Amino acid sequence: MNGHQDGRLRARWRRATRLLAAAAAMSIGSAVFTVALTTGAASAGVTQAERALAAPAVTSVTAGAAHTCALSADGGLWCWGSNYGGQLGDGTTTNRSTPARVGTATWTGVDAGSGHTCGVQADGSLWCWGSNNRGQLGDGTTTSRSTPVRIGTATWAAVNAGPAHTCGVRTDRTLWCWGFNRTQQLGVGVSPYVATTPLQVGTATNWAGVSTGFAHTCGVRTDGTLWCWGLSSDGQLGLGILGSQTTPAQVGTATTWTGVTAGYAHTCGVRAGGLWCWGENGYGQLGVSGSYQTTPVQVGTATTWSRVGASGDTSCAVRTDGSLWCWGKNAEGQVGDGTTAHRNAPTRVGDATTWTGGPAASSHSCAIRTDGGLWCWGDNSGGQLGDGSTVARSTPAQVTLPG
Repeated sequence: MNGHQDGRLRARWRRATRLLAAAAAMSIGSAVFTVALTTGAASAGVTQAERALAAPAVTSVTAGAAHTCALSADGGLWCWGSNYGGQLGDGTTTNRSTPARVGTATWTGVDAGSGHTCGVQADGSLWCWGSNNRGQLGDGTTTSRSTPVRIGTATWAAVNAGPAHTCGVRTDRTLWCWGFNRTQQLGVGVSPYVATTPLQVGTATNWAGVSTGFAHTCGVRTDGTLWCWGLSSDGQLGLGILGSQTTPAQVGTATTWTGVTAGYAHTCGVRAGGLWCWGENGYGQLGVSGSYQTTPVQVGTATTWSRVGASGDTSCAVRTDGSLWCWGKNAEGQVGDGTTAHRNAPTRVGDATTWTGGPAASSHSCAIRTDGGLWCWGDNSGGQLGDGSTVARSTPAQVTLPG
């Protein structure tokens, strides 16, 4: 960590601590009967392995600062962990250390921010809940909600929640953002400072996906181009600058980007099977040695990466062979390698070759296996690992949804 990064990190974490103080803030696998990696004692004669076999399969997972949400194969939404702002959606502000279902609706997507959560239901309607001090719920207020509230009447394809702003893609492939705009992370210019309802970002109608970081945002269009905007304090926009960008700007000229993920102050993406990262690198979250990078740098030479997920200062990615790799900050064991040592290169998580989808990485990480089994590890101070405890884990342990 060089002097530039050290100073920025100290200032950054002071700001983050004030913002997130209340919070403390893939999908394949080996057989669920691998008892050595499961958690929880037998209850009423039923073993953890038997409960796992009977549990609903998980199709997607998202990690907030200290809470987790997942979708089951039947479209059910489940959340657990820290609940100070109502981000679990259960009508309370009480933490939960095991998964609890959110209503009875059928959901197709969900994403967890630091203290709020948003999801898309099967009819395309968008719902958000949790902390709302910066208008990040998009319901026209700054009032926190402990149960899902519908956002407008439009139909949505996807949503992504950051620490204090949210963006989503509608079914017409337009892009909309709302919430905090202090660093122009909404992509609509310097004003407004706070948007309590969704604002359209430009006029393009070919957005495929979007990812929100702490103070920046990036998205991929259907033509394979990559665009970023907001704060570039450490190069996290990939534009070769240290500064700000008020509206979406194209990153390079490549047209082969298939996905992007925005962490706290770094960004990673997959391009033609290669993994690329840029921005802050104080914990090795770029997957390479050295200081911050203002343009994308390739991570290794492999061209078999299928997807990547990042939040905070940790990144995880899965390869086409089903192996899972994590790197970056590891203070809470979120890299999943059995240690708490930071990693500046992708480090393999176990030896399973059955990971796919996801992954979700924050101060804790989660991923899914091919059998629909969900596994989490890392920080557990709010019960976000879902194992009924608040004990941190530095290797994956299975999370079982109630049958």
